[in-house]
Amino acid sequence: MEYLTLVLSGLMVGVAVAAPIGPVNLICIRRTLRFGGINGFISGSGAAIGDGLFATIAAFGVTAAITFVKNYSFALQLVGGLFLIGLGIKTWLAHPHLDDAIPEKALGELLPVIGSTFVLTITNPATMLGFMAIFGGIAGFAVGTEDYGRACLLVASVVAGSALWWGALTFFVSRFRTRMSDRMLEIINHVSAALIILFGAAVLCRIVWERFI
Repeated sequence: MEYLTLVLSGLMVGVAVAAPIGPVNLICIRRTLRFGGINGFISGSGAAIGDGLFATIAAFGVTAAITFVKNYSFALQLVGGLFLIGLGIKTWLAHPHLDDAIPEKALGELLPVIGSTFVLTITNPATMLGFMAIFGGIAGFAVGTEDYGRACLLVASVVAGSALWWGALTFFVSRFRTRMSDRMLEIINHVSAALIILFGAAVLCRIVWERFI
C-alpha cells in the first residue's frame, strides 16, 4: 500500500509540474497541429526527461547539484530567457502549411525539438525548487533519503506522470487537427510565438529586477 501511494504521488507530481501552460506546452500544441499527435508527444518527451532529472536531484538530495542551481540561478534563467525569445522569433518567422504536415518524422529530425523542450525545462531553477516543495508536501517523501529503491520508484512515477500529461494533451489537440486551415495554423503560430517571447521577456525582466533593483 505504501508503494502504491508513492507511485500515485509521483504521478500527481509529474502531471502537476507539466500541466501549467507554458512554452513547452505551446510547442507541443503547435507541433501536434502541424505534424500530428505522435510528433507532439515526442516533442514533449524532452520536458519529461528534464522533469526526471529534477526529480532525481530532489529525491536523492544531490547537495552539489542543488548548490550549483542556486549559485548559478541568474545565469540559468538568463540562458532560458534568451533561448525563449530566440525560439519565439524563429516561430513567428515560420510559415507553416498543413500540406507540409506528415504524421511521423524520423527520430533524427525530432532530436533538436526534444533538446529544445529539455533545455527549457532544466534552465528553470524554480522547477527544481518546486519539485522539492511538492515532494515534501504531496508525496510525503523524505528528500535525501538513503532508501534508493523508493527514490527510483518515485522518480519513475514522476516521469510517467509527466509523459501521461503530454500524451493526453497531444491526443486532445490532435482531435481538432482535421478542422485546421493554413490561415488558422498561421494565427496559432503567431500567437504561440508571441506568448513564447513574452515568457522569455518576463524571465529576463524578473532576473534583472531581482539582480539590479
